[in-house]
Amino acid sequence: MKKLFIMMLMLAPMAAFAQKFGHVNSQEVIQAMPEFAKARTEIEALTKQYEADLKSMQDELQKKAEAFDKEQATLPENIKQRRQTELQDMYAKIQQSYQDNQQALAKEQQEKMQVITTKVLDAIKAVGQAGGYVYIMDVTGGIPYISTTLSTDVTAEVKKKLGM
Repeated sequence: MKKLFIMMLMLAPMAAFAQKFGHVNSQEVIQAMPEFAKARTEIEALTKQYEADLKSMQDELQKKAEAFDKEQATLPENIKQRRQTELQDMYAKIQQSYQDNQQALAKEQQEKMQVITTKVLDAIKAVGQAGGYVYIMDVTGGIPYISTTLSTDVTAEVKKKLGM
C-alpha cells in the first residue's frame, strides 16, 4: 500500500504535464464563414442606401440654397428669414440623419457579429470538450507567444465543427 501511494505521488506531476492546450485563430474562422460574407454584404448594402439618402438630402439642400442666394435680394425680410430658417432646419436634419445612420449601422453590425461570434465560441467549446483540452486560447487576442510544440492549433477542427 505504501509503495502504491509513493508511486502515485511520483506519477502525479507527470499527469499534470499531460494536460492538453490548444490555440485557435478565431478571425480566420469567422472570415471563412458564409454567414460573415452574407453579413458583410448586407452591411455594405445598408451603408450604400444610407449614403444615397444623405446624398439626395444634400442635393436638395444645395438646390434650395442656390435658389435662395439668387432671389434673396428681391425677397421681403419675413420671407427671407423664413427661408433661412428652412435651410438651417434642413441642414440640422441632414446632420441628425447622418448620426442616426451611423448608430443604426453600428447596431446592425454588432447584432450580426454577435450571432457569428456566439456560433464560433460554441464550436470552440465543443472542440475543447471533445478533445479534452484544458485551455484553448485565441491567437487574435494579442497573446505575445504561444508554443506550438506545447499547444495544438485547433483552428481546422473548429472550422470542421462549423461545417466548413
